[in-house]
Amino acid sequence: MTFLRVIIATATAAALTAHPQPAAAPSVQVLRNTLVDPRAIYFVSYDGLVNQATFQQDGILTHAGHQYTAWYTADRSAMIARRTYNGTAQPGPWQTLKLPHRLTADDSHNVISLGVSRQDGRLHIAMDTHNTAVHYVKSAPGLVNAATWSLAQFGPVQRTLDGVGLGDITYPQFLATPEGRLQLSYRTGGSGNGTNELAEYDNGTWTRLGRWQSATGTYTTAHGGSTTRNMYLHGLDYGPSGRLHAAYTWREGNFGVICAPGGISNHDTGYVYSDDRGRTWKTANDATAAVTGTGTQVSINTPNQVVDPLNPDHALMNQEAQAVDSQGRPHVLISYVPGRFTQCVTDFVAGRRANARNFHLRRLADGTWRKVEVPVPLQAFGRSRLVLDARDNAYVIMPGGRIVAASAAAGWSDWTLRYDAAGLNAFGEIVVDDSAARTTGVISLAYQERSSGTTPSPLRVLDVRLLG
Repeated sequence: MTFLRVIIATATAAALTAHPQPAAAPSVQVLRNTLVDPRAIYFVSYDGLVNQATFQQDGILTHAGHQYTAWYTADRSAMIARRTYNGTAQPGPWQTLKLPHRLTADDSHNVISLGVSRQDGRLHIAMDTHNTAVHYVKSAPGLVNAATWSLAQFGPVQRTLDGVGLGDITYPQFLATPEGRLQLSYRTGGSGNGTNELAEYDNGTWTRLGRWQSATGTYTTAHGGSTTRNMYLHGLDYGPSGRLHAAYTWREGNFGVICAPGGISNHDTGYVYSDDRGRTWKTANDATAAVTGTGTQVSINTPNQVVDPLNPDHALMNQEAQAVDSQGRPHVLISYVPGRFTQCVTDFVAGRRANARNFHLRRLADGTWRKVEVPVPLQAFGRSRLVLDARDNAYVIMPGGRIVAASAAAGWSDWTLRYDAAGLNAFGEIVVDDSAARTTGVISLAYQERSSGTTPSPLRVLDVRLLG
Protein backbone atom coordinates (compact mmCIF):
# COMPACT_ATOMS: atom_id res chain seq x y z
CA MET A 1 0.00 0.00 0.00
CA THR A 2 1.03 3.63 -0.57
CA PHE A 3 0.50 6.10 2.26
CA LEU A 4 0.02 9.86 2.07
CA ARG A 5 2.07 11.92 4.50
CA VAL A 6 0.53 12.67 7.88
CA ILE A 7 1.81 15.29 10.32
CA ILE A 8 1.29 14.27 13.95
CA ALA A 9 1.06 16.95 16.63
CA THR A 10 0.52 17.03 20.37
CA ALA A 11 -2.38 19.09 21.68
CA THR A 12 -2.06 21.34 24.70
CA ALA A 13 -5.11 22.06 26.79
CA ALA A 14 -6.26 23.81 29.92
CA ALA A 15 -6.92 21.81 33.05
CA LEU A 16 -9.62 19.25 32.28
CA THR A 17 -11.97 19.61 35.21
CA ALA A 18 -15.72 19.89 35.67
CA HIS A 19 -15.12 23.66 35.75
CA PRO A 20 -12.33 24.24 33.20
CA GLN A 21 -10.07 27.26 33.37
CA PRO A 22 -10.45 29.97 30.70
CA ALA A 23 -9.03 28.95 27.33
CA ALA A 24 -9.29 29.90 23.69
CA ALA A 25 -11.53 26.94 22.96
CA PRO A 26 -15.21 27.77 22.45
CA SER A 27 -17.75 27.07 25.18
CA VAL A 28 -21.23 25.54 25.17
CA GLN A 29 -24.48 26.33 26.95
CA VAL A 30 -27.22 23.83 27.78
CA LEU A 31 -30.58 25.30 26.76
CA ARG A 32 -33.12 22.64 27.67
CA ASN A 33 -33.70 18.93 28.20
CA THR A 34 -36.95 17.39 26.94
CA LEU A 35 -38.46 13.94 27.44
CA VAL A 36 -39.33 12.08 24.23
CA ASP A 37 -40.34 8.67 25.63
CA PRO A 38 -40.34 7.59 29.30
CA ARG A 39 -40.11 3.91 28.31
CA ALA A 40 -37.80 3.32 25.37
CA ILE A 41 -36.64 -0.24 24.73
CA TYR A 42 -33.43 -1.12 26.56
CA PHE A 43 -31.01 -3.97 26.01
CA VAL A 44 -27.25 -3.88 25.64
CA SER A 45 -25.97 -5.50 22.44
CA TYR A 46 -22.44 -5.13 21.04
CA ASP A 47 -21.94 -2.86 24.06
CA GLY A 48 -24.50 -0.41 22.68
CA LEU A 49 -28.21 0.41 22.47
CA VAL A 50 -30.39 0.05 19.39
CA ASN A 51 -31.72 3.59 19.90
CA GLN A 52 -28.30 5.20 20.29
CA ALA A 53 -25.70 4.65 17.57
CA THR A 54 -23.67 7.54 16.22
CA PHE A 55 -23.66 5.97 12.74
CA GLN A 56 -27.39 6.60 12.37
CA GLN A 57 -27.86 9.02 9.47
CA ASP A 58 -29.96 10.43 10.74
CA GLY A 59 -31.41 9.45 14.11
CA ILE A 60 -32.53 13.02 14.73
CA LEU A 61 -32.79 15.80 12.12
CA THR A 62 -34.36 19.20 11.49
CA HIS A 63 -36.08 20.33 8.29
CA ALA A 64 -38.40 23.22 7.44
CA GLY A 65 -39.17 24.22 11.01
CA HIS A 66 -39.68 20.73 12.43
CA GLN A 67 -37.31 18.39 14.23
CA TYR A 68 -37.78 14.63 13.83
CA THR A 69 -36.45 11.70 15.82
CA ALA A 70 -37.10 7.95 15.75
CA TRP A 71 -36.64 5.06 18.16
CA TYR A 72 -38.10 1.79 19.42
CA THR A 73 -40.37 1.92 22.46
CA ALA A 74 -40.81 -0.65 25.24
CA ASP A 75 -43.18 -2.91 23.24
CA ARG A 76 -40.63 -2.94 20.35
CA SER A 77 -42.74 -0.66 18.15
CA ALA A 78 -40.93 1.75 15.84
CA MET A 79 -41.78 5.30 16.85
CA ILE A 80 -41.33 8.66 15.18
CA ALA A 81 -41.84 12.07 16.74
CA ARG A 82 -41.57 15.66 15.64
CA ARG A 83 -41.78 19.10 17.21
CA THR A 84 -41.78 22.64 15.87
CA TYR A 85 -38.19 23.80 16.11
CA ASN A 86 -35.96 26.37 14.44
CA GLY A 87 -32.99 26.34 16.80
CA THR A 88 -33.81 29.72 18.33
CA ALA A 89 -37.35 29.94 19.73
CA GLN A 90 -38.73 27.62 22.39
CA PRO A 91 -39.63 24.35 20.61
CA GLY A 92 -43.11 22.92 20.63
CA PRO A 93 -44.13 19.65 22.32
CA TRP A 94 -43.15 16.32 20.81
CA GLN A 95 -45.91 14.79 18.66
CA THR A 96 -45.50 11.02 18.49
CA LEU A 97 -46.64 8.41 15.96
CA LYS A 98 -46.38 4.62 16.27
CA LEU A 99 -45.36 2.97 12.99
CA PRO A 100 -46.77 -0.47 12.05
CA HIS A 101 -43.49 -2.29 12.68
CA ARG A 102 -41.81 -3.97 15.65
CA LEU A 103 -38.11 -4.56 16.14
CA THR A 104 -37.28 -8.07 14.94
CA ALA A 105 -34.08 -8.79 16.91
CA ASP A 106 -32.26 -7.70 20.05
CA ASP A 107 -29.41 -6.31 17.98
CA SER A 108 -28.01 -2.80 18.33
CA HIS A 109 -27.16 -2.75 14.61
CA ASN A 110 -30.88 -2.55 13.79
CA VAL A 111 -31.17 1.21 14.19
CA ILE A 112 -33.62 3.63 12.58
CA SER A 113 -32.33 6.19 10.06
CA LEU A 114 -34.29 9.16 8.70
CA GLY A 115 -33.91 11.13 5.49
CA VAL A 116 -35.76 13.93 3.69
CA SER A 117 -36.20 14.18 -0.09
CA ARG A 118 -36.47 17.93 -0.62
CA GLN A 119 -37.75 17.53 -4.19
CA ASP A 120 -41.10 16.15 -3.02
CA GLY A 121 -41.12 16.83 0.73
CA ARG A 122 -41.23 13.20 1.83
CA LEU A 123 -39.78 11.73 5.01
CA HIS A 124 -38.00 8.40 4.45
CA ILE A 125 -37.34 5.76 7.13
CA ALA A 126 -34.95 2.80 6.87
CA MET A 127 -34.71 0.48 9.86
CA ASP A 128 -34.28 -2.87 11.54
CA THR A 129 -31.66 -4.55 9.39
CA HIS A 130 -28.40 -6.41 10.05
CA ASN A 131 -27.53 -8.52 7.03
CA THR A 132 -31.24 -8.70 6.18
CA ALA A 133 -33.59 -6.94 3.78
CA VAL A 134 -34.32 -3.38 4.84
CA HIS A 135 -37.61 -2.27 6.40
CA TYR A 136 -38.49 0.92 4.54
CA VAL A 137 -41.30 3.44 4.95
CA LYS A 138 -41.92 6.76 3.22
CA SER A 139 -44.43 9.50 3.86
CA ALA A 140 -46.83 11.18 1.50
CA PRO A 141 -45.35 14.05 -0.53
CA GLY A 142 -45.23 17.39 1.25
CA LEU A 143 -45.38 15.99 4.77
CA VAL A 144 -42.16 17.65 5.95
CA ASN A 145 -43.47 21.05 4.82
CA ALA A 146 -46.94 20.65 6.35
CA ALA A 147 -48.14 22.13 9.64
CA THR A 148 -49.85 18.89 10.69
CA TRP A 149 -49.12 15.20 10.28
CA SER A 150 -50.72 11.83 10.98
CA LEU A 151 -49.99 8.12 10.64
CA ALA A 152 -52.31 8.01 7.63
CA GLN A 153 -49.71 10.03 5.72
CA PHE A 154 -47.21 7.16 5.84
CA GLY A 155 -47.16 4.24 3.43
CA PRO A 156 -46.76 0.55 4.30
CA VAL A 157 -43.56 -1.05 5.52
CA GLN A 158 -41.66 -2.40 2.49
CA ARG A 159 -38.71 -4.78 2.17
CA THR A 160 -37.47 -2.95 -0.96
CA LEU A 161 -37.14 0.67 -2.04
CA ASP A 162 -40.43 0.91 -3.93
CA GLY A 163 -39.63 -2.35 -5.71
CA VAL A 164 -35.88 -1.80 -6.04
CA GLY A 165 -34.32 -4.72 -4.18
CA LEU A 166 -31.05 -4.19 -2.33
CA GLY A 167 -30.60 -7.72 -1.01
CA ASP A 168 -29.40 -8.20 2.56
CA ILE A 169 -27.92 -4.97 3.90
CA THR A 170 -26.60 -3.26 7.04
CA TYR A 171 -26.08 0.38 8.04
CA PRO A 172 -28.64 2.22 5.86
CA GLN A 173 -27.66 5.91 5.91
CA PHE A 174 -29.42 8.75 4.10
CA LEU A 175 -27.71 11.80 2.63
CA ALA A 176 -29.14 14.65 0.58
CA THR A 177 -27.36 15.93 -2.51
CA PRO A 178 -26.96 19.72 -2.88
CA GLU A 179 -29.74 19.91 -5.49
CA GLY A 180 -32.19 17.90 -3.37
CA ARG A 181 -31.88 14.29 -4.45
CA LEU A 182 -31.80 11.73 -1.63
CA GLN A 183 -29.19 8.99 -1.52
CA LEU A 184 -28.94 5.83 0.56
CA SER A 185 -25.59 4.34 1.52
CA TYR A 186 -25.54 0.75 2.75
CA ARG A 187 -23.32 -2.29 3.16
CA THR A 188 -23.89 -5.61 1.44
CA GLY A 189 -22.16 -8.73 2.70
CA GLY A 190 -20.91 -8.86 6.26
CA SER A 191 -18.22 -7.75 8.65
CA GLY A 192 -14.83 -8.66 7.22
CA ASN A 193 -16.27 -9.44 3.79
CA GLY A 194 -18.59 -6.69 2.62
CA THR A 195 -18.97 -3.83 0.18
CA ASN A 196 -20.43 -0.33 0.20
CA GLU A 197 -23.15 0.59 -2.28
CA LEU A 198 -25.33 3.57 -3.15
CA ALA A 199 -28.95 4.04 -4.22
CA GLU A 200 -30.56 7.33 -5.25
CA TYR A 201 -34.07 8.80 -5.07
CA ASP A 202 -34.70 11.36 -7.80
CA ASN A 203 -38.06 12.77 -8.87
CA GLY A 204 -39.94 10.08 -6.97
CA THR A 205 -37.97 7.08 -8.25
CA TRP A 206 -35.30 4.94 -6.58
CA THR A 207 -32.33 3.72 -8.63
CA ARG A 208 -29.63 1.36 -7.45
CA LEU A 209 -26.33 3.01 -8.42
CA GLY A 210 -24.29 0.02 -7.31
CA ARG A 211 -21.09 -0.93 -5.58
CA TRP A 212 -18.07 1.35 -5.24
CA GLN A 213 -15.86 -0.58 -2.81
CA SER A 214 -14.27 -4.00 -3.16
CA ALA A 215 -13.73 -6.61 -0.44
CA THR A 216 -10.84 -8.25 -2.30
CA GLY A 217 -7.08 -7.83 -2.11
CA THR A 218 -4.33 -8.98 0.23
CA TYR A 219 -3.40 -7.42 3.57
CA THR A 220 -0.50 -8.80 5.59
CA THR A 221 0.95 -8.13 9.04
CA ALA A 222 3.67 -9.84 11.07
CA HIS A 223 0.95 -12.09 12.49
CA GLY A 224 -0.76 -13.26 9.29
CA GLY A 225 -2.62 -12.32 6.15
CA SER A 226 -6.18 -11.65 5.03
CA THR A 227 -7.84 -11.70 1.61
CA THR A 228 -11.27 -10.25 2.46
CA ARG A 229 -12.47 -7.20 4.37
CA ASN A 230 -15.08 -4.48 4.54
CA MET A 231 -14.87 -0.70 4.63
CA TYR A 232 -16.48 1.04 7.61
CA LEU A 233 -17.40 4.64 6.82
CA HIS A 234 -16.55 7.34 9.37
CA GLY A 235 -18.88 9.57 7.39
CA LEU A 236 -20.39 10.36 4.01
CA ASP A 237 -20.94 14.11 3.73
CA TYR A 238 -21.33 16.78 1.06
CA GLY A 239 -19.18 19.88 1.47
CA PRO A 240 -19.97 23.47 0.40
CA SER A 241 -18.66 22.93 -3.14
CA GLY A 242 -20.77 19.81 -3.66
CA ARG A 243 -17.86 17.44 -3.11
CA LEU A 244 -18.82 14.18 -1.39
CA HIS A 245 -16.28 13.13 1.25
CA ALA A 246 -15.81 9.60 2.59
CA ALA A 247 -13.36 8.70 5.36
CA TYR A 248 -13.19 5.12 6.56
CA THR A 249 -11.35 2.27 8.23
CA TRP A 250 -10.84 -1.30 7.02
CA ARG A 251 -11.76 -4.49 8.93
CA GLU A 252 -10.08 -7.70 7.87
CA GLY A 253 -11.96 -10.96 7.51
CA ASN A 254 -9.10 -12.98 8.99
CA PHE A 255 -8.50 -12.04 12.61
CA GLY A 256 -5.17 -13.82 12.32
CA VAL A 257 -3.69 -10.46 11.31
CA ILE A 258 -3.94 -9.20 14.92
CA CYS A 259 -1.58 -9.79 17.83
CA ALA A 260 -4.15 -11.34 20.19
CA PRO A 261 -7.54 -13.04 19.75
CA GLY A 262 -9.32 -10.49 21.95
CA GLY A 263 -8.53 -7.58 19.65
CA ILE A 264 -10.25 -6.34 16.50
CA SER A 265 -8.92 -6.30 12.94
CA ASN A 266 -9.68 -2.63 12.21
CA HIS A 267 -6.75 -0.74 10.70
CA ASP A 268 -5.81 2.51 8.94
CA THR A 269 -7.81 5.61 8.09
CA GLY A 270 -8.60 5.99 4.40
CA TYR A 271 -10.15 8.80 2.40
CA VAL A 272 -11.73 9.23 -1.03
CA TYR A 273 -13.99 11.87 -2.53
CA SER A 274 -16.48 12.29 -5.37
CA ASP A 275 -17.30 15.40 -7.41
CA ASP A 276 -20.15 13.79 -9.37
CA ARG A 277 -22.59 12.73 -6.64
CA GLY A 278 -20.92 9.41 -5.86
CA ARG A 279 -20.45 8.15 -9.41
CA THR A 280 -16.66 8.52 -9.56
CA TRP A 281 -14.35 8.34 -6.55
CA LYS A 282 -10.83 9.76 -6.27
CA THR A 283 -8.05 9.50 -3.72
CA ALA A 284 -6.62 12.54 -1.96
CA ASN A 285 -4.03 12.97 -4.75
CA ASP A 286 -6.86 13.18 -7.34
CA ALA A 287 -6.34 9.74 -8.93
CA THR A 288 -9.47 7.78 -9.88
CA ALA A 289 -10.12 5.04 -7.33
CA ALA A 290 -13.60 3.82 -8.28
CA VAL A 291 -16.47 4.18 -10.72
CA THR A 292 -19.68 3.21 -8.96
CA GLY A 293 -21.49 0.24 -10.45
CA THR A 294 -18.45 -1.01 -12.37
CA GLY A 295 -15.51 -3.29 -11.64
CA THR A 296 -13.31 -0.31 -10.76
CA GLN A 297 -13.71 -0.10 -6.98
CA VAL A 298 -11.82 1.23 -3.97
CA SER A 299 -9.83 -1.65 -2.49
CA ILE A 300 -7.13 -2.28 0.08
CA ASN A 301 -4.63 -2.14 -2.77
CA THR A 302 -5.77 1.23 -4.18
CA PRO A 303 -2.69 3.52 -4.15
CA ASN A 304 -2.81 6.53 -1.82
CA GLN A 305 -6.16 5.66 -0.27
CA VAL A 306 -4.67 5.44 3.25
CA VAL A 307 -4.09 8.87 4.84
CA ASP A 308 -3.28 7.75 8.40
CA PRO A 309 -1.71 4.29 8.71
CA LEU A 310 -2.31 2.27 11.89
CA ASN A 311 -1.87 -1.46 12.39
CA PRO A 312 -4.78 -3.55 13.73
CA ASP A 313 -3.37 -3.97 17.27
CA HIS A 314 -4.63 -0.68 18.73
CA ALA A 315 -8.41 -1.19 19.05
CA LEU A 316 -9.22 1.35 16.34
CA MET A 317 -12.95 2.08 16.33
CA ASN A 318 -14.97 1.77 13.13
CA GLN A 319 -17.64 4.28 12.04
CA GLU A 320 -16.50 7.15 14.22
CA ALA A 321 -17.14 10.63 12.78
CA GLN A 322 -16.45 13.09 9.98
CA ALA A 323 -17.29 16.72 9.17
CA VAL A 324 -16.48 19.18 6.37
CA ASP A 325 -15.43 22.76 7.14
CA SER A 326 -16.40 26.01 5.40
CA GLN A 327 -13.38 25.71 3.10
CA GLY A 328 -14.49 22.27 1.96
CA ARG A 329 -11.74 20.43 3.82
CA PRO A 330 -12.52 17.14 5.60
CA HIS A 331 -12.08 16.65 9.33
CA VAL A 332 -12.11 13.09 10.66
CA LEU A 333 -12.46 11.88 14.25
CA ILE A 334 -10.92 8.50 15.05
CA SER A 335 -10.19 6.75 18.35
CA TYR A 336 -7.79 4.03 19.40
CA VAL A 337 -5.35 3.02 22.14
CA PRO A 338 -2.09 4.94 21.61
CA GLY A 339 1.17 3.05 21.50
CA ARG A 340 2.40 4.62 24.74
CA PHE A 341 -0.06 2.35 26.55
CA THR A 342 0.53 -0.85 24.59
CA GLN A 343 1.50 -2.15 21.17
CA CYS A 344 -0.98 -5.04 21.52
CA VAL A 345 -4.54 -4.56 22.77
CA THR A 346 -5.69 -7.98 23.96
CA ASP A 347 -9.30 -7.02 24.81
CA PHE A 348 -11.06 -4.65 22.40
CA VAL A 349 -13.73 -3.43 24.82
CA ALA A 350 -11.72 -3.33 28.06
CA GLY A 351 -8.67 -1.87 26.33
CA ARG A 352 -10.66 1.00 24.86
CA ARG A 353 -12.37 1.78 28.15
CA ALA A 354 -9.04 1.92 29.93
CA ASN A 355 -6.84 3.76 27.45
CA ALA A 356 -8.55 4.88 24.22
CA ARG A 357 -8.18 8.46 23.04
CA ASN A 358 -9.84 10.49 20.30
CA PHE A 359 -7.71 11.95 17.51
CA HIS A 360 -8.66 14.86 15.25
CA LEU A 361 -7.39 14.32 11.71
CA ARG A 362 -7.75 17.05 9.09
CA ARG A 363 -6.61 17.75 5.58
CA LEU A 364 -4.47 20.85 5.07
CA ALA A 365 -4.55 23.18 2.07
CA ASP A 366 -1.37 21.58 0.68
CA GLY A 367 -3.00 18.14 0.68
CA THR A 368 -1.16 16.74 3.70
CA TRP A 369 -3.00 15.57 6.81
CA ARG A 370 -2.45 16.72 10.38
CA LYS A 371 -3.41 14.63 13.43
CA VAL A 372 -3.82 15.90 17.00
CA GLU A 373 -4.71 13.83 20.04
CA VAL A 374 -7.72 15.10 21.98
CA PRO A 375 -6.21 15.07 25.50
CA VAL A 376 -9.33 13.91 27.32
CA PRO A 377 -9.51 10.19 28.19
CA LEU A 378 -12.40 8.54 26.40
CA GLN A 379 -13.27 6.37 29.43
CA ALA A 380 -15.73 4.46 27.28
CA PHE A 381 -15.92 1.80 24.62
CA GLY A 382 -18.07 3.59 22.07
CA ARG A 383 -17.96 6.29 19.44
CA SER A 384 -17.93 10.08 19.59
CA ARG A 385 -19.41 12.64 17.17
CA LEU A 386 -17.67 15.61 15.55
CA VAL A 387 -19.48 18.91 14.89
CA LEU A 388 -18.17 22.12 13.27
CA ASP A 389 -19.82 25.50 13.82
CA ALA A 390 -20.01 28.53 11.50
CA ARG A 391 -16.45 29.55 12.39
CA ASP A 392 -15.20 25.97 11.94
CA ASN A 393 -14.62 25.52 15.66
CA ALA A 394 -14.79 21.83 16.49
CA TYR A 395 -16.85 20.04 19.14
CA VAL A 396 -16.50 16.38 20.06
CA ILE A 397 -19.54 14.82 21.73
CA MET A 398 -18.18 11.85 23.64
CA PRO A 399 -20.04 8.77 24.90
CA GLY A 400 -22.14 9.76 27.89
CA GLY A 401 -22.54 13.31 26.58
CA ARG A 402 -19.31 15.07 27.56
CA ILE A 403 -18.35 17.83 25.10
CA VAL A 404 -14.77 18.78 24.27
CA ALA A 405 -14.07 21.79 22.04
CA ALA A 406 -11.21 23.36 20.07
CA SER A 407 -10.96 26.61 18.11
CA ALA A 408 -10.15 26.97 14.45
CA ALA A 409 -8.15 30.10 15.34
CA ALA A 410 -5.71 27.95 17.33
CA GLY A 411 -5.48 25.34 14.60
CA TRP A 412 -7.70 22.98 16.61
CA SER A 413 -4.89 22.48 19.13
CA ASP A 414 -6.58 23.87 22.27
CA TRP A 415 -8.93 20.99 23.09
CA THR A 416 -10.76 21.71 26.35
CA LEU A 417 -13.54 19.96 28.25
CA ARG A 418 -16.55 22.27 28.08
CA TYR A 419 -19.43 20.11 29.35
CA ASP A 420 -19.00 17.23 31.77
CA ALA A 421 -22.54 15.77 31.37
CA ALA A 422 -22.96 15.51 35.14
CA GLY A 423 -26.42 14.20 36.00
CA LEU A 424 -27.38 13.09 32.48
CA ASN A 425 -27.03 9.37 33.29
CA ALA A 426 -26.69 8.75 29.55
CA PHE A 427 -25.69 5.29 28.37
CA GLY A 428 -23.08 5.09 25.65
CA GLU A 429 -23.21 6.88 22.32
CA ILE A 430 -25.04 10.15 21.65
CA VAL A 431 -27.07 10.78 18.49
CA VAL A 432 -26.59 14.36 17.26
CA ASP A 433 -28.63 16.75 15.12
CA ASP A 434 -26.10 19.31 13.88
CA SER A 435 -28.17 20.64 10.97
CA ALA A 436 -28.39 24.10 12.59
CA ALA A 437 -24.83 24.21 13.95
CA ARG A 438 -23.68 26.67 11.26
CA THR A 439 -26.82 28.85 11.29
CA THR A 440 -28.32 29.19 14.77
CA GLY A 441 -25.39 27.58 16.55
CA VAL A 442 -27.62 25.07 18.34
CA ILE A 443 -27.27 21.29 18.27
CA SER A 444 -29.53 18.61 19.74
CA LEU A 445 -28.25 15.51 21.51
CA ALA A 446 -30.57 12.50 21.69
CA TYR A 447 -29.67 10.08 24.45
CA GLN A 448 -31.12 7.26 26.51
CA GLU A 449 -30.72 6.95 30.25
CA ARG A 450 -28.78 4.06 31.70
CA SER A 451 -30.87 1.16 32.99
CA SER A 452 -30.26 -2.50 33.82
CA GLY A 453 -31.20 -5.76 32.15
CA THR A 454 -34.13 -5.09 29.85
CA THR A 455 -35.88 -2.46 31.96
CA PRO A 456 -37.05 0.37 29.66
CA SER A 457 -35.59 3.82 30.29
CA PRO A 458 -36.27 7.43 29.29
CA LEU A 459 -35.21 8.75 25.89
CA ARG A 460 -34.41 12.47 25.99
CA VAL A 461 -33.15 15.33 23.80
CA LEU A 462 -30.69 17.91 25.12
CA ASP A 463 -30.44 21.21 23.21
CA VAL A 464 -27.01 22.87 23.41
CA ARG A 465 -25.83 26.25 22.13
CA LEU A 466 -22.33 26.40 20.65
CA LEU A 467 -20.60 29.57 21.85
CA GLY A 468 -17.78 29.74 19.34
